[in-house]
Amino acid sequence: MKTVLVVAAALIDSDGRVLIAQRPEGKSLAGQWEFPGGKVEAGETPEAALIRELEEELGITTRAACLAPFVFASHTYEMFHLLMPLYLIRRWEGTPQPKEHTALKWVRPKDMRDYPMPPADLPLVAYLNDLI
Repeated sequence: MKTVLVVAAALIDSDGRVLIAQRPEGKSLAGQWEFPGGKVEAGETPEAALIRELEEELGITTRAACLAPFVFASHTYEMFHLLMPLYLIRRWEGTPQPKEHTALKWVRPKDMRDYPMPPADLPLVAYLNDLI
């Protein structure tokens, strides 16, 4: 089974809320809410991939020094195994916009379970709850 490396961000605002993004129609798990991020391309570090993905998906910029490795997900889907480090980010430039998602929401970790999430993302919520 193929292992796919993706990176994700828990952007945390000054009120302790985390940004989640709704997957668009036409993609797998459409309508579910996820942590922004994406696949690490060949020759790319996870940090460089996350900085690139945040620019592409949300229109924001950040630096590697602002990425704090937090926890990772390891989940087997039907066709592949997903390995996903989650980075905490408290500093970025720009206002997040849903460039590749249907919608964005700032949500307190304790309320995240009210939103349907992909199986790989869901277990990470408990860690955020303990932190924030």
